[in-house]
Amino acid sequence: MKKVVAERYRNIDFSRAKRGPVVTPEPGKTKISIRLDNTVLEYFRTLVDRAGGGNYQTLINDALLEHVHRRSTLDVVRRVVREELAAYRPRRRS
Repeated sequence: MKKVVAERYRNIDFSRAKRGPVVTPEPGKTKISIRLDNTVLEYFRTLVDRAGGGNYQTLINDALLEHVHRRSTLDVVRRVVREELAAYRPRRRS
């Protein structure tokens, strides 16, 4: 900052200021840094643009949640099918 511009802010009293974010984060969410392919970002940003606005990060989060839920549901179905089929397998004689 130039000295002339900064001069206006020299007399501000920060004695009662608090450290931390101005806006408190949503509970259950954690801020992270992640590297994604450019094509992934372009895809979600394009979706937001076509929808007329919104947040591409929320769309990415929703897609990840859907994948997790679908994956866990698929695992449960597979386990149940295996358990049910086990009852119809021929038993070995000892």
